[in-house]
Amino acid sequence: MRILETLYFDHQATTPVDPRILEKMMPYFTEKFGNPHSADHVVGWESSRAVADATAQVAALIGADADEIVFTSGATEANNLALLGLANGRTKAHRQRILLSAIEHKSVLAAAEALSEQFGYRVEKLIVDAAGRVSLRTLEDALDETVLVVSVMAVNNEIGTIQDLRALSAAARNAGALFHTDAAQAPLGMDIAGISQHADLLSLSAHKMLGPPGVGALFVRREVQRFLKPLIHGGGQQNGLRSGTLPVPLCVGMGAAAELMGSDEMGNAQTELRARRDDFLERVRGLPWTTRLNGPTTESRHPGNANICFPGFSAHDILSALQPTLAASTGSACTSGVPAPSHVLKAIGLTGDDADASIRFSLGFDTRDEDVEDAVDLIARTLDRLSTAAAVARSA
Repeated sequence: MRILETLYFDHQATTPVDPRILEKMMPYFTEKFGNPHSADHVVGWESSRAVADATAQVAALIGADADEIVFTSGATEANNLALLGLANGRTKAHRQRILLSAIEHKSVLAAAEALSEQFGYRVEKLIVDAAGRVSLRTLEDALDETVLVVSVMAVNNEIGTIQDLRALSAAARNAGALFHTDAAQAPLGMDIAGISQHADLLSLSAHKMLGPPGVGALFVRREVQRFLKPLIHGGGQQNGLRSGTLPVPLCVGMGAAAELMGSDEMGNAQTELRARRDDFLERVRGLPWTTRLNGPTTESRHPGNANICFPGFSAHDILSALQPTLAASTGSACTSGVPAPSHVLKAIGLTGDDADASIRFSLGFDTRDEDVEDAVDLIARTLDRLSTAAAVARSA
């Protein structure tokens, strides 16, 4: 995708709103502007129906029921509500341990850290292999009757690892623990039909799946809702789990995005995306510089993800030199400005130097063949300039 003069290869940070989704949202900014909680007139009823329809669409995407969906401001809030809400509402005092994969999103890691500091929970990180996977044996060895919840993200946002949620959630439940998954990257990364069967709580974000920013959702299994304490108090909306007036246009947009993600065209779109990503990788590997793919094999990762190490270079130097012609990133957009090496890359065994030399390129459904060709050409010319400048500096 080209935005003016910039090639956009950062779709795991955010995706453009699909025009079909935007079209469905627009009337709810102007013509159908009612408060969905205004129960005494037709304007409110119309908005309420729109939210109900959107809730049903999100539920259908993951194989859940509408009353198990709670709209939030995004996946970060959903992750916080899942962990903090569970911990605050616990009924079994002996369950004081929380297990997380070492490559979770910062919102999960930070929420768990808050539980440790404020409430004395023991937070333990599950190690991952070089592909970023949590092994079933690792989880089983850590589980016992003291574990409250296990949180493992479905698809990693930096290296694209797809976890075996079926096996991991079964192990957690067999031990009496609850299972949460941050599935923000899952709609574009894998088939998520029926994914709710393998989670007690599941977080989603609209802007990761061609919907609008500023809205997300938390799936909370019906039987688990009585254990969840709200983080936001007020009018008791959404079964008392998250108070506040719902943003109807955003909810409609997320519902439309969920419907699109669940459509037949998505399977073909993911296949085409994977082929285009593989073409990008093959072209980069053909450049006269050493490169390495970080994380899992191409067959078992997000179809648009290519996290590449350029040994001997600085990722920040490469990305700076590429501006404004190519947009990619060194990792999660939610940790932008943080100078420390990626915790995900360190967890899979990269050295600090290799982590600092790594760039996440994430292609999207709107990435074209010519975009791939142009991006690789830009990368090649940038590496050549940086290599020449480094050689001149050494000889000076």
